[in-house]
Amino acid sequence: MFGAIFGYGIIKLASRTTIPIIGGSFGPQENSIVQAAAQGAGGITGIFVAGIPAMYQLHAQVGSPKDQFGAIITITLVCSFFGLFFVAPLRKFFIIQVGRELKLLFPTATAVALTIRSMHAGVAGAGEALSKLKALSLSFAAALIQRVASYYAVGILYDWHVFTWIHIWSGYTSWAMNIESWGWWFEWTPAFIGSGILIGMNSALSMFGGAVLAWGIIGPLLVHYGECIGKRQVEDDPRWADWYSFASLSNLGHETPSPRYWLLWPGVLIMVATSIAELFVQYKVIGYAGKVVWQKICANINFVLTKRGKNSTYFATRAEREVKASENIIEDPAPAHEQVQLWAWTTGLVITVAVGMVIFELQWGMNPGLTVLACVLAILFSFLAVQIGAVTDNSPLTAASKASQLIFGAATKGHFSVKDAQRVNLVAGGLASGAADVAFSLTSDFRTGFLLGTSPVKQWYAQCLGSIVSIFLAPGMFVLFTTAYPCILDASAEHCAFAAPSVSAWAAVAQAVTDPDVSIPLTSGIFSIVMAVFCVGQVIFRHFYLVGEREKYRQYLPNWGAVALSFVLPNPVFTTAALFGATLAWLWRKWNVKSFDLYGYAVAAGFIAGEGLGGVVGAILQISGVSGDILGTTAGCPAGYC
Repeated sequence: MFGAIFGYGIIKLASRTTIPIIGGSFGPQENSIVQAAAQGAGGITGIFVAGIPAMYQLHAQVGSPKDQFGAIITITLVCSFFGLFFVAPLRKFFIIQVGRELKLLFPTATAVALTIRSMHAGVAGAGEALSKLKALSLSFAAALIQRVASYYAVGILYDWHVFTWIHIWSGYTSWAMNIESWGWWFEWTPAFIGSGILIGMNSALSMFGGAVLAWGIIGPLLVHYGECIGKRQVEDDPRWADWYSFASLSNLGHETPSPRYWLLWPGVLIMVATSIAELFVQYKVIGYAGKVVWQKICANINFVLTKRGKNSTYFATRAEREVKASENIIEDPAPAHEQVQLWAWTTGLVITVAVGMVIFELQWGMNPGLTVLACVLAILFSFLAVQIGAVTDNSPLTAASKASQLIFGAATKGHFSVKDAQRVNLVAGGLASGAADVAFSLTSDFRTGFLLGTSPVKQWYAQCLGSIVSIFLAPGMFVLFTTAYPCILDASAEHCAFAAPSVSAWAAVAQAVTDPDVSIPLTSGIFSIVMAVFCVGQVIFRHFYLVGEREKYRQYLPNWGAVALSFVLPNPVFTTAALFGATLAWLWRKWNVKSFDLYGYAVAAGFIAGEGLGGVVGAILQISGVSGDILGTTAGCPAGYC
């Protein structure tokens, strides 16, 4: 959305010039091409807040990100281009062939298309576009300023530790720190408030309900009965004797685990089980896809045999069936010359896999067989991510990444040392989930282009250019942040100014599947299985029973993927911010739906982008020695820590 609106503002102005390269027509199709390039440039980010820093936390990779910059660029290249080349058949299948049958709406991509169309609707559209651009610019600037300023007064402008304040006002005699210890404070994070505006009430309430269940009920019970323990935050100050951390994932296998480690496994299994169940209830589509793929293979084999003067009744029959079957498939509205050609994406895919086999063998110590396995998983997870994300607008990449880690834990067992196995586990998991992430993002772009009548091949070229930028941009940002905040790579750091909650979760899963000294608590395993069975049952119930007149009740069922996400996160802070954003959007719609339709998505996009850029500014200030921890105040923070 940010790329679509901001791109309109910049390119529309430039299009009015007489400069041949810049000037010219700028309509909805061109706008969607600009948006596709922007999406490609920011497409590969997940591995830099998960698998790669987890490698350094586990000491499975020597050196620093700055020293390993070349290797980090190459893994980014493989992830980006594998997803880029595989996106062409995903477009054909999910958007053209089965999109209508499966009601694959791609909510965000559809909203982007409608926004672009409205901005180009004549004089009225130009006025609306200007209003959206102003809303986006103001929200972007506000979020940027708020985030940068908050580095100098975190406890006042960003984190509101209400229970800490109560404890201080009581003269350090209250029970409030027992609530504070479980992460119940409010964070004024524009990015998550903006995300809440986009995801809606069902997902936001599901996330918050999961947080209450995990960090308000299950966690305290685990500590009460001695199944888990917390770590005191301040050892030598009796005023903060009741302040504990229950989210530590360090020293696994050598002491009683924290509630977060116990909760991690039901969170992972629920996400994996529900995602797989969501895929397999579409068994008709899976069967159809398999049939189409086999028929095309037979047709190609028959073509080669015929060209060589040979004949096969079996393949000729299947080829004929393939031609007949295609008559019942919705025709691609894009002319053949505007579609991504078969030779282009297949050649690129084969080259990417071949290059990946060499890169991962030489730089990461992962043999070609495991690279091929990671690529196969990337293909499977791409189908999973697109099919579920197109319906729910929440791509199950966390489930995909954890599933890949579990699979590679079994594949590497007994063949590598513990550290080598952990490195392979994290690299392979990053490749599988990272490529699926890119594929889903770019398939969503194709949905936007499909609704606007944009040439698919032009969108694809724009995605190619954007992906080239991402290969250098994402690793550069990673080096910047790890230089500014070395604690990101330190598993023993209990306090870090830059929170990366996924990193420790990836590291914990890698340890559990590779280190014989680290095990899953029995009670956690039993609870995980019970919850997974229950959640799969809900998927089946919703898909086969809540149909027809009963379909209206689906909106009242919890989104168990969102519930499980709260089990994986280290505290409820992010979920409360998302719920605040969703509630704000709900009230805004109730007050004036036209106003929300005009400004809502633009404000959300501005909030997300503004805080993102604010983080970059904060990292630069940290490196420059003028950051908030040097020149700022910790007023309002528990024991001076925020």
